[in-house]
Amino acid sequence: MYIPDQINCVKFPCKDVHHAGYLIPDVSIDPQQVSMLMISESAPQDSRDYYYAGGEAAYERTTLQAFEDAGVEFDTFDQLADMGIYLTSAVKCSKTGYGIKAGTVQQCSLILEEEIGLFPNIKVIMLMGDVAIKAINYIARKAGLDRLIPADSTYKIRSGEYYFREIRLFPSYMQVGPSFGIEKSKRKMIAEDIQNALEYIRYLSQQQ
Repeated sequence: MYIPDQINCVKFPCKDVHHAGYLIPDVSIDPQQVSMLMISESAPQDSRDYYYAGGEAAYERTTLQAFEDAGVEFDTFDQLADMGIYLTSAVKCSKTGYGIKAGTVQQCSLILEEEIGLFPNIKVIMLMGDVAIKAINYIARKAGLDRLIPADSTYKIRSGEYYFREIRLFPSYMQVGPSFGIEKSKRKMIAEDIQNALEYIRYLSQQQ
């Protein structure tokens, strides 16, 4: 399945993002094999830094570093897909400023909801940062559910158990962007969250 053929934004209603920076993961992937989604904040300013861009893409490089911190080393980014891991962003356009308005996150959550629905065997969704957490809460509210992730500091909520239907949610910090290489304490927590997510998937596979 080629992802850009499956989801898209037609009207581009949001005002606080660069529409020219609109990006959907440019990858073909077997939807049946995907067991984990990692959702970060937004598309980067430079498309060459996005997931599945290849080369020295910043999003790929720091994500591989996050997995290495968690004790899982890959030679190439493609090996994440082989392991059943798919990466995307909650907001599909690049930001114009530091933050992203709630209305933009809500609007883009409609696309994210379709994207999540492409994968029937998801066991885990990792929510990498506040925007991803807000997006999943918007999706839940649209489905008539209560807030899935409480409104609190990430370090306080990351140890809780949260589910969207039967999918386990792991709130964490962003594994992309300049702060990843600076804030060592957050890198450690991201690594722990990745470890816990992978252990949960292994546990489920052993129960089958």
